[in-house]
Amino acid sequence: MAATEPKPPAGAAAARRLARGCWSAFWDYETPKVIVVKNRRLGVVYRAVQLLILLYFVWYVFIVQKSYQDRETGPESSVITKVKGITSSEHKVWDVEEYVKPPEGGSVFSIITRIEVTPSQTLGTCPESVRVTNATCNSDDDCVAGQLDMLGNGVRTGRCVPYYHGDAKTCEVSGWCPVEDGASVSQFLGKMAPNFTILIKNSIHYPKFQFSKGNIENRKDSYLKHCTFHEVSHLYCPIFRLGFIVEQAGENFTELAHKGGVIGAIINWDCDLDLSASNCNPKYSFRRLDPKHVPASSGYNFRFAKYYKINGSTTRTLIKAYGIRIDVIVHGQAGKFSLIPTIINVATALTSIGVGSFLCDWILLTFMNKNKVYSHKKFDKVCTPRHSPSSWPVTLALVLGQAPPPTCPCSTDPGRPQEEGQSQAQAALPPQPCPTSAPSEQMVDIPNWGAGPGPGASKPSQQDSMLTDPRGLAQL
Repeated sequence: MAATEPKPPAGAAAARRLARGCWSAFWDYETPKVIVVKNRRLGVVYRAVQLLILLYFVWYVFIVQKSYQDRETGPESSVITKVKGITSSEHKVWDVEEYVKPPEGGSVFSIITRIEVTPSQTLGTCPESVRVTNATCNSDDDCVAGQLDMLGNGVRTGRCVPYYHGDAKTCEVSGWCPVEDGASVSQFLGKMAPNFTILIKNSIHYPKFQFSKGNIENRKDSYLKHCTFHEVSHLYCPIFRLGFIVEQAGENFTELAHKGGVIGAIINWDCDLDLSASNCNPKYSFRRLDPKHVPASSGYNFRFAKYYKINGSTTRTLIKAYGIRIDVIVHGQAGKFSLIPTIINVATALTSIGVGSFLCDWILLTFMNKNKVYSHKKFDKVCTPRHSPSSWPVTLALVLGQAPPPTCPCSTDPGRPQEEGQSQAQAALPPQPCPTSAPSEQMVDIPNWGAGPGPGASKPSQQDSMLTDPRGLAQL
């Protein structure tokens, strides 16, 4: 008698059935249930939200922002400046070499419009300035010899001496004498300054798109010698009058020339490289950069000295200069069509249209869900299966469709006996979840209750009559 082959363990068979079920379920296709709600007001809200979202993406995102382009900001830039003109003060004539600091012609430069000159300073002893803290005195006891004030003009000698003018006395210092406040002379250079001309030569480069351009027209004649900037007729003649720059910044030239200030000359290069290079043009704007309404920080001045020798002794002329500082600032961005940002923004637009469905679902479930008519149509109620702890492989096989479905206790009339011939295996299987809603695509509408049922109409079940309650549907 042949030996009986050992049966595989029940757990291994259940694991194989589980693996086959998972593999089969992996290739299933799932689709959401579609419910059509016949309600004009809700439909108007739904289409209006979709239209607003569509207009936002078409007009603002794609037309205004040009989100279909790949962009680069911050171009590589170089700036060269040159100032021309002469002016005069009470004592002399000034040319470019004297009133432009620094003379290299970079993107930041200053034009001197007023100076305070302290001539013939030599190393020696003299009274300290009255503007220095604790500089005034009544006797030598008020002055400490060897004391050095960081805001002063020298080292104190310990003597109290009369000031340059008046009856006041200050401590004597050893340094460059006379000090600035004691013998300075003011000179105004701004008489002809509004007619100074400033050439601002700028070239930019966008390395991502290999695009370069400059703000000077490519002409071989003496065009730049006879032109000045005009936004329409001479856009590529970047020669500006100083008075024009101050006027465009909204400032008074005489006041600015006396106290000094900082003006920003801003060049903006916004280029759409889907068009020709002739459409990429610079845009100029000017504004004041220092806070003129804050007395502690408004204005602009600096000091420098000119040294020379008289009879073998070193002498200098100290100059405190007030002027208009020009800061040339270049920025911009370039864009060109690219497939990747176009796909991303189109996908975002299509996804955002779904906001209309979410909003309408919220309105239905919150404000229009009388007698829970819409809830019954939208959500399926599933009977919870009852099974013993050891029957989980069979239940999972039923859910995955790997076993024949049993008779659903939810949809079976409790008073109706089971059909004859039902196998005991099927009776032993746990119940399968069974939906109580209508087919996958349903239409919620107000039925015509005035017409009677047709001759072939069947009597609706208790559940269907609950789901199509005319009083609840009338609320939609």
